[in-house]
Amino acid sequence: QVQLVESGGGLVQAGGSLRLSCAAASGRTFSVYYMGWFRQAPGKEREFVATINWSSSSTYYADSVKGRFTISRDNAKNTVYLQMNSLKPEDTAVYYCAARRSLSLAVTTLQYDYWGQGTQVTVSS
Repeated sequence: QVQLVESGGGLVQAGGSLRLSCAAASGRTFSVYYMGWFRQAPGKEREFVATINWSSSSTYYADSVKGRFTISRDNAKNTVYLQMNSLKPEDTAVYYCAARRSLSLAVTTLQYDYWGQGTQVTVSS
């Protein structure tokens, strides 16, 4: 079982930055999990944002955030981060951290086994 707790959301103006954190509590070694970030805007389905493998050697991003967002992780702290720069109003959503019990990349919600409660990010124009 893995418990995930997100933090770092808030209100920011367009062009600004935020860094989200996701702290994991797990009975297993945190480093074996693929970690991902998803987001869900009002009235829309939850969508993939970014993912990172256990060693941080592989990352993958949605086209909509590529070049603006950076995912990273610190296995010693059991924490994954999402640095968000050049934020746009269309980035407004609840952002969720997710963990996958696999060593392979995944971009769909069904492929992730554990989820946090989410943190709200609002970007004003």
